[in-house]
Amino acid sequence: MRSILVDTSTDLRSQALANDVRRVDAILFTHGHADHVFGLDDVRRYNQMQREAIACYADAETLADLRRMFAYIFEPPRQRGGGLPQLSLFRIGGPFTLGGVEVVPVPLLHGLLPVLGFRVGAFAYLTDCNRIPDASWPLLDGVRTVILDALRHRPHPTHFSVNEAIGVVERLGAERAYFTHICHDLHHAETCARLPAGVELAYDGLVLNV
Repeated sequence: MRSILVDTSTDLRSQALANDVRRVDAILFTHGHADHVFGLDDVRRYNQMQREAIACYADAETLADLRRMFAYIFEPPRQRGGGLPQLSLFRIGGPFTLGGVEVVPVPLLHGLLPVLGFRVGAFAYLTDCNRIPDASWPLLDGVRTVILDALRHRPHPTHFSVNEAIGVVERLGAERAYFTHICHDLHHAETCARLPAGVELAYDGLVLNV
């Protein structure tokens, strides 16, 4: 079994310790915003334990962002003391396979920024988005479980609102949906009680079998 990480959040180290994440075989990046990439340096511990580089997959713009923000990794200085993450970068150009598992990139829009969601089998992870382009809907046919952006009740220029996210779930016909990238306006129990059957807010430490 391969352990695939989506994004390297700023609190990656604490999340990995809290959830006993012992391997990272590959990393999929949705986009290059700080809250999705600034934990990248912490993956060097996995390099040390696994004794190999970690493959990172992203679109061309995100790869450029990573090379710019983490130039010390990809264009290291002469002084190499302290250790650096060992990473192999790959540009996503379409569906690909990791350890026998097909990963389907799903183009999304985060305001004006093109970003990626990912589908694996009947599961889809669609964070940081407020629109699904027409060409991407067929890529989501048959999805039964979805993790989806739903920032708050009020409209937002770069994230789905709760009602907009519910509309996406209904169009997908998904059996289960978990809303993520939620803000403090959404009280967990109160919000979940008002959501349709099969829909709830995600939370730290959530584990799904898909």
